[in-house]
Amino acid sequence: QVQLVESGGTLVQPGGSLRLSCAASGLTLKTTWMSWVRQAPGKGLEWIAGISSDTPGVLFYADSVQGRFTISRDNAKLYLEMSGLTSADTAVYYCAKLSRLEVDYWGEGTLLTVSS
Repeated sequence: QVQLVESGGTLVQPGGSLRLSCAASGLTLKTTWMSWVRQAPGKGLEWIAGISSDTPGVLFYADSVQGRFTISRDNAKLYLEMSGLTSADTAVYYCAKLSRLEVDYWGEGTLLTVSS
């Protein structure tokens, strides 16, 4: 059974950096399409980063995070390295497993708050 558990969300000051993690079980992470998706307060879901099932994976980013966020993975975890954080990055961050480019599993999310 696939399980995704995010961690690392916390309160960060504007301009700060943070790494989120997603522990994945029940799948072979390095050959699975994975994404990070976020939901800001009062807003809808926003896809922000993805990594393909190739080795090494091809990386994809939304314009809103390009150049500031980096998605990566090892055998057990998916990561999202974030820098230059602003209040617009405040959201619940979810990792998601994709099958045929559609999400079939979600984690429960981790909350990032960017505030002074």
